[in-house]
Amino acid sequence: MTRKPRRPARIEPRFDGESASTLNLRPTQQDRPGAPKSPSKKKKVTPRKKAAGTAKKGTKRPVRTRSGSKRRQAKRKKQRRNIGATIAKLTKRAAYWGCVLGIWGGIFAVGVIIYYAAYLPPTSEWEVPERPPNVKIVSANGQLIANRGDTGGEAVRLEQLPPYLPNAVIAIEDRRFRSHFGIDPLGLIRAMYVNLTAGTLVQGGSTLTQQLAKNLFLEPDRTIKRKMQEVVLAIWLETHYSKDEILEMYLNRVYLGAGAYGVDAAARRYYGKSARLVTIAEAATIAGLLKAPSRYSPARNPDLAEERAQLVLAAMHEEDYITDAEAKNALAAPARVVRRYTTASDNYAADWVMDVLPRYIGSLDTDIIVDTTIDRHMQNAAEAALRKTLHEHSHEKRVRQGAIVTLDTAGAVKALVGGADYSKSQFNRAVYAKRQPGSAFKPFVYLAAIENGMSPQTIRQDQPINIGGWSPKNYTKEHYGPVTLRQALAMSLNTVAAQVTYEVGPKKVAQTAKRLGIQSKLTTNLSLALGTSEVTPLEIAGAYVPFSNGGYGVIPHIIRKIRTEDGKVLYSRKGEGPGRVISRTYVGNMNVMMAETLATGTGRKAQLASGRKAGGKTGTSQDFRDAWFIGYTANLTTAVWLGNDDNSPTKRATGGTLPAILWKETMEAAHANLPVADLPGVPDIPASAAVPRSRNNAGADNSGSGRGLVPPAPIGNGQDEERRGPLNLLRGIFGGGNS
Repeated sequence: MTRKPRRPARIEPRFDGESASTLNLRPTQQDRPGAPKSPSKKKKVTPRKKAAGTAKKGTKRPVRTRSGSKRRQAKRKKQRRNIGATIAKLTKRAAYWGCVLGIWGGIFAVGVIIYYAAYLPPTSEWEVPERPPNVKIVSANGQLIANRGDTGGEAVRLEQLPPYLPNAVIAIEDRRFRSHFGIDPLGLIRAMYVNLTAGTLVQGGSTLTQQLAKNLFLEPDRTIKRKMQEVVLAIWLETHYSKDEILEMYLNRVYLGAGAYGVDAAARRYYGKSARLVTIAEAATIAGLLKAPSRYSPARNPDLAEERAQLVLAAMHEEDYITDAEAKNALAAPARVVRRYTTASDNYAADWVMDVLPRYIGSLDTDIIVDTTIDRHMQNAAEAALRKTLHEHSHEKRVRQGAIVTLDTAGAVKALVGGADYSKSQFNRAVYAKRQPGSAFKPFVYLAAIENGMSPQTIRQDQPINIGGWSPKNYTKEHYGPVTLRQALAMSLNTVAAQVTYEVGPKKVAQTAKRLGIQSKLTTNLSLALGTSEVTPLEIAGAYVPFSNGGYGVIPHIIRKIRTEDGKVLYSRKGEGPGRVISRTYVGNMNVMMAETLATGTGRKAQLASGRKAGGKTGTSQDFRDAWFIGYTANLTTAVWLGNDDNSPTKRATGGTLPAILWKETMEAAHANLPVADLPGVPDIPASAAVPRSRNNAGADNSGSGRGLVPPAPIGNGQDEERRGPLNLLRGIFGGGNS
């Protein structure tokens, strides 16, 4: 079988001229017209083929030629050029499609913004709402007591603040605040990246302007609609207000915890000072609250607040808002919360001001200043005395609460302590707690008797009595026979008070008490004599004031004047009052009797130093639930109450013990700069007659009704220089109806 001849390998044309073995189509000299024919050539063998043939014969493979290395280098360069061209092409395509997608994404975003913006009111109606009015409450000498209102602080101008306070807010919340146009794309991208890598919401991309827009116009819900509206409103704010105006609005309205809106409210709440006076460390702590006011509150979580403040200080230093030395000093001396602002009794007075303010000026539409009658020296002295007493004796006497109110002769409230600690309980016991006054109500009984013909020297029998089945008993469980009304009041004898009330009538006693200033409902039965109808410390203190001022009724009040920030007077007290409510003669008689209580009776522990004359009365309600001392000088009247909010009994705390001592401490501090004066109608109170006592009578009063029954006994057997005849047993045993 014959083999077919082998076809020569086909040589494809090449155009790069790499080697002589490739087809060369360029014309040579022999191709030109008239050129001589070239002699026939032997077939050339390429070096590769030669090497291959030689290898077959067992000879060594030749070394690679230089021309082959060049070809490989050229090939690599070509490959690199091809890769570069490909990358450039892909980059161009990516840029192109990125631009396309960016344009369409922008169009979509604008469309979404326009869609949700359509739900907003017309731009012609857009207006920054007024900041809620602030009520600045000051004492009689102009010292700040508290700020009240929806914000809890004053509106401060940006230039009034130390520069590091607004800079602290910018550093931690919005570093590009001065350069962006209301929204910060870089900050938004950074926040998105951080949140995606963390897998949770860690950072927010809102600028200060966006936060302000949300606070001013929008509800705090997290929806796309609200976010898009926030963007629109932020841009609107940037076009209508300067950066400083936006920052000032933000600092005066942002919520900073504990009911404080604005940096001034926060500075006062946490540090007891104006925002104008905060230190760098305090400014950093306030700025740190913006992320989470409750979590980073220095009052609730001081350690977390300090850590956050350190982060703020680092940001401030990084932005060159503070120097190295300032940062180190702030880190070395962190801010410390002043708790007195939240615990001080001043807040009880401020709360009462806010309660009564609408009666004077109605609704508020601007910042106002309320000048009060509070004397800060008396206020602080009363608060300190109450806290000391409760701290030393609360466990011993099982007493956990108290209240003190001090009035001057015109009824102006000079001190008002509504409880032991405002931060623990904001209930104002001095103004709103209704408690049984016990024997502290008896002065109204004896005033009614004197106005009906009796006198301090009128004699009644201290003996067991029974009136319609009711048998009041003295605290000492002893009886002293014939005693004067002066002695009976000083010793707080229940039997005599009940007899006198029976004689003049419970209704007359109730009318007398109301004429002097008692506003609460009084039950007109015989037990009224022993203080079973509830009253507040404020009203009973006001009802005692006529004994100190010569017989003129007063209306307890705390507001002297109300004015706007620019000085416009909205209200000024003119000194109104009910006028004379007790004859001056009767005032003198009552003061003789009431002074006896401090001289020889149940209130001896309340005697004032330096010979200052005073009158007063102890009071203890049933089962020792309430302990009172209410007394006065020619200058001031003070009511003291001790007890428990749940009306549980104390451990035999009587009006002649802790309340009398507390009253003395309060009044001696209050009279430090006041002149000594006689009680009205008593220029020289004579030495009292001997008062019968028992060993159990020291410092006690005979308050409380119905502690056991005693055998019935006739009433009215005592001698009376102004004998009124036999008692009319047909006068309703428990008096008439309500008065």
